[in-house]
This record gives sequence, structure tokens and C-alpha cells, in this order.
Amino acid sequence: MNILIFGPNGSGKGTQGTLARDKYGLDHIESGAIFRKHIGGGTELGLKAKAFINKGELVPDDITIPMVLDVLANSDKNGWLLDGFPRSLVQGEKLWESLQKSGEKLDYVIEIKLPRDIAKARIMGRRLCENNPNHPNNVGIPVIAPDGDKCRVCGGALSARQDDQDAAAIDQRHDIYYDEKTGTMAACNFYKNMKNGGFKYIELNGEDSITAIKDYLMSQLV
Repeated sequence: MNILIFGPNGSGKGTQGTLARDKYGLDHIESGAIFRKHIGGGTELGLKAKAFINKGELVPDDITIPMVLDVLANSDKNGWLLDGFPRSLVQGEKLWESLQKSGEKLDYVIEIKLPRDIAKARIMGRRLCENNPNHPNNVGIPVIAPDGDKCRVCGGALSARQDDQDAAAIDQRHDIYYDEKTGTMAACNFYKNMKNGGFKYIELNGEDSITAIKDYLMSQLV
């Protein structure tokens, strides 16, 4: 089972992606985590990626594409859930070409739709748990507000990513995501408009409650 998930930063993509991952026992391949691993390890690739990420810019394709495709090819679980890639139309096209060449099937494409202003507010309010960054904690959303400075799920220490508090960087990231000509939405629409792709396309309303989104998603994943 292979799943591709789209959604702007702040849409709850990590939370819903985790549900799909757990349902099928998938390898959750998140491009940001791949980058952070390389950055934390001080690799040459990580240092190159960091310079772009810190400015809120898209990491060049010659760094991103080979790295992600290699991870997909070497996944040893029941399949994968790809989160945070593709981020451009070119990446979306190259991913599809790679899947076609390898004979690997794409089963679902999930899109979480959320207005840009709401997505930005959610980003600035979110906090990351030291034990699991996908535990939902957001100081601006009462139903998932943390317990002081502790994770509402497991009690782990919370922190805010520096780039989550940079309004200009958030705007740049969203400029990339909401771009329907060459950006992430262009890649999303590439899959949405594809005929006979062999996968099911699922649209989720990101303004619904976490529970409502989860229930609908689970009803669509069969």
C-alpha cells in the first residue's frame, strides 16, 4: 500500500498521515525528517539543504529528488506514506515517472484543503513534542492545547521550531505550496486531474475537527 499526502503546513497533515500509516503499517517517509536527519548529522547534503530551508525556500531538485526516490526504493515495510514531497510540479512529474518505471503502484492520493490564513495561524501556534512530533499540540486551538509546556498526549517537553515563529518564512513556504502554476498545488492538481492513474484521490476539509477528518479519512481507506 503506497500513499501520497498533500496539505499546507499547519493543515494537520502529520496527524492524519500517521493514522493512515498505522492503519496499513507503512513506512512514513517525511521529506522534512530526511532533511533534518542530514542536517543534524552535519552531512554535506544536509548543509546544502539547510541554507535553503532556513530562508524558507524550496530545496533544489538535484538535492531532493534523488534522496527521496532512494528512500522509497529501499523501504522494507508494507508500503510507504510520502509526506512533504513533491513540492513542485516538476517533482510531481518526476515522482510519477519513477513509479511508472519501477512498476511501483500508487494506491491513494490524499489532499487536505485549508485556507492560507488559517494555516499560517496554526503554524505559529503549534508546538513539537520531544517524543513524537506528530502528537497534536497547538496553543491556538483549544481542543489540542498543550498542558502548559508539556505534551497533551504523553507529557513530553515541548518546543517551537524557530522557523514556525518567522512570519516571513511561513509566507515564503506558503507561496510555494499554494502556487498552482509551478508549486505544490500544481503537483497536487497534476495527480487530481490524472485520468486512469490507478489510485483513489481523497479530499479532506482541513477546517473540520481532527476527529471528523479522521473518521472521513478512515471511511475512504479500504
